[in-house]
Amino acid sequence: MASDNALTLAAALSSGTVVLDGGMSNQLEAAGHDLSDTLWSARLLADRPEAIVEAHLAYYEAGADVAITSSYQATFEGFAGRGIPRARVAELLGLSVELAREAARRAHAKGVTRPLWVAASVGPYGAMLADGSEYRGRYGLSVAELERFHRPRLEVLAAAAPDVIALETVPDTDEARALLRGVRGLGVQAWLSYSVAGDRTRAGQPLEDAFALAAEADEVVAVGVNCCAPEDVDGAVATAARVTGKPVVVYPNSGEAWDAGARAWTGGSTFTAAQVDGWERAGARLIGGCCRVGPEAITGISTALRPAA
Repeated sequence: MASDNALTLAAALSSGTVVLDGGMSNQLEAAGHDLSDTLWSARLLADRPEAIVEAHLAYYEAGADVAITSSYQATFEGFAGRGIPRARVAELLGLSVELAREAARRAHAKGVTRPLWVAASVGPYGAMLADGSEYRGRYGLSVAELERFHRPRLEVLAAAAPDVIALETVPDTDEARALLRGVRGLGVQAWLSYSVAGDRTRAGQPLEDAFALAAEADEVVAVGVNCCAPEDVDGAVATAARVTGKPVVVYPNSGEAWDAGARAWTGGSTFTAAQVDGWERAGARLIGGCCRVGPEAITGISTALRPAA
């Protein structure tokens, strides 16, 4: 089902700043769901779809304008490892968009009056591997091979009519090229968001070169960074705005660090709503949070960006 918003997300970005949601996994875990297997939150598409609706609804009610679907780790290959056939996987990918739409309907029924959009999440190839390589890139695959991996999922998600496709947590420029090729001709707008360390992609390429790939892509309505430390955002926003001239998307982690060996988060949060003013001044127009950023933080961002709302 397509959005019933009169205003497209691209039009909204041209006139102001839009609030994204926070981390799906931490919201599901807070509700008591076990996400310890390799499919992560995507498993609940098949097992507990209502839990996903409730997670989206919590963010809409907290002040988010955009819900990012639970399809980040949902791939044909990943589900095949569980014996799930391609036709059923395609249904689950489409369902991820419909669940976010249902949350928007419920939010409006509960009194939320602003436009609400849905972004269909497409994670990197490494997310399917579930071995941490999504934060390294450089998988040993060509751009053409990566495009062949991503295109079928992109086609199914586009057919579900999200408002935008979120090409997110992209670790290197080869995968960005593949994803940008993959969205051509689908008739759905996209944003491109890298995972970064300092002023480089996770694979080590300069952000200037990485962002430049999206500068001339008509499908791309925003470019930026996500799943990074809040401290890495300032420089990235300025670079993305300067290189592309497009609205910038930013949704960092809480600032805690993931210990892959212990499978646990360590350290304290460094993310605060006070940071978003500077990001907005530098060109950020889509602002939210990623891992470990929950509804309370999204309310803080919404209040900071819409103090009179």
